[in-house]
Amino acid sequence: MHVVLDTNVVVSGLLSETGAPGWILDLALAGELELSLDDRILAEYREVLLRPELALPEGAVQEFLGAIERLARRVTARPWPQALPDPDDEPFLTVAGAAGAVLVTGNLRHFPAAKRGGVQVLSPREFLDLLRAVDREEIEARAEARAESRAEYFSASEEE
Repeated sequence: MHVVLDTNVVVSGLLSETGAPGWILDLALAGELELSLDDRILAEYREVLLRPELALPEGAVQEFLGAIERLARRVTARPWPQALPDPDDEPFLTVAGAAGAVLVTGNLRHFPAAKRGGVQVLSPREFLDLLRAVDREEIEARAEARAESRAEYFSASEEE
């Protein structure tokens, strides 16, 4: 699934691996999610993660950013046609729109529904719920296909 992670999700995920943002980061780093970004987003990640008040070890931050750069899909996005409450949030919405990705943020109010332009914007918890629903549907579809295949196999065996 294509996803754009707002910086607040990345920070929360690095500070606490047990919450929804931590699980989402783990999935992204494991390659289970296709992360999309551009240079503006990567620069914001770098600037925020290296703030002294977060007390994240610089080496760990650089290692994380290197992994993100290797895994993420770079997207070229056009300016967003509608102003957002915080102009610094625009890159996240433009990249999500250009990539056909879900934008995951802890600040839903920064992305008013009327200004999303069809981009799905979810909280980390809502995103995990969506993943569970998709996984459940995929598992059910696979089970149904296996059952059909099994039924075809046994009916063919009985005819012989």
